[in-house]
Order: sequence, then C-alpha cells, then structure tokens
Amino acid sequence: MTALVVPVLEGEGIRLRPFVTTDVSLIIDAGQDPLIPLITTVVAHGDEADGQAFIRRQHQRAAAAEGWSFAVSDRDTDSAVGQIGLWRRDIRHGRASAGYWIGPGYRRCGYAVRALRLLSSWAVTLEEVSRLELYVEPWNEGSWRAAESAGYQREGLLRRWQKIAGEPRDMYMYALLP
Repeated sequence: MTALVVPVLEGEGIRLRPFVTTDVSLIIDAGQDPLIPLITTVVAHGDEADGQAFIRRQHQRAAAAEGWSFAVSDRDTDSAVGQIGLWRRDIRHGRASAGYWIGPGYRRCGYAVRALRLLSSWAVTLEEVSRLELYVEPWNEGSWRAAESAGYQREGLLRRWQKIAGEPRDMYMYALLP
C-alpha cells in the first residue's frame, strides 16, 4: 500500500496536524484519564518514553495506510489539546470511521465538535469515502453531542459492539453521508 500524507487542516480556531515530539505532555496527561487509555493506545500512567512511542505509532498509521491521526491543536498557540483520526479499515466498502479524544484539561471548550467538523469536511472530499461513521458509548453524552453538532446522525444502538477493558460495551452508531 501507498503511505498516506497527513495534511495540516485549519478552521474555527483549531489546527489538525501531525503529532510532534513537544505534544508528549498532552499524551502523558491523557494517560491519567480513566477512559482514554482503555479505548486508545495511550498508556495509562505513562511516562515520556510512552508518550514518544504513542507519537511514533500515530505516524506509523499513515505510513501503513491505516488512516490519518491528527493532533488537535489550538490554532493561535499550536498547543495540542487532543487527538482525532480517520481510519480506513472498511474503505473497500467506502466507509471510514472517525475517533477522537480531548485531554482532560481542555474539555467543554468546543474542541471536539470543531475538530470533528473540520476532519469531516476534509474526509468527504476523499474520492474513496462514501460514508463516515463513528461509535460512542451511550453514557458519553459529551461525545455524542459533539457528533450530533458536527452533523452526524445517530443510526442506532449496537449492542455489545466493542470490548473495552475486556467487557463488551454497547455503542451508538453515528454516520455522516457526503
């Protein structure tokens, strides 16, 4: 497969860009969150080396053509506040899936919805994408509200859809059609 290029996208006071080594403090902070390490490759209670390894994994995703992983950063300061990605696991069917997290100290500031809008507006321009999907646990109201604010439609409840911490969890399925 051909490696993907992670572009820099800007809009609504944010920038989506590749992770850089100075983003490691955000990743270490995210490792303190009770949920982020369960649903991502962020190491729980990790250190500098774990943070740098996370950054390398994000770069490898594009190199392996798995998808695009972006640091969500404040456009004025370029400080990373979270992560958002577009994954190509089901691209042969025209489907790409989005996933995101915002660091604990940056929540409730609109970063998730703005990042999802920006990522989605770019993703629908990709010729191979005919459907964008994302999955959210029903209890995660902040995340599903962000999805709805970004134009995603809830299509249903997928019962016992994904294992998190070894336990099958229900997920709301959301979709955005270009």
